[in-house]
Amino acid sequence: METAKQAFNYVAESVQGATSGVSKETNKEIAKNDNVDVSTRLTAGKDALGDKIDETVHNNKAEAHKQLAQNN
Repeated sequence: METAKQAFNYVAESVQGATSGVSKETNKEIAKNDNVDVSTRLTAGKDALGDKIDETVHNNKAEAHKQLAQNN
């Protein structure tokens, strides 16, 4: 039962990490776009940084759940 729970948590965290990664890349592209006003570019850059942090946190949690599932 615990292994199934950890496996589910692994998948959930992996999906959240991937979603944050996509958002990060989108925000990076907006931040680099010279055709977008400066305030939008700055906001996108800030959001990309936050997305990177979220991506890292979710990926680390996913790895922890994976390890717990394998050890049970």
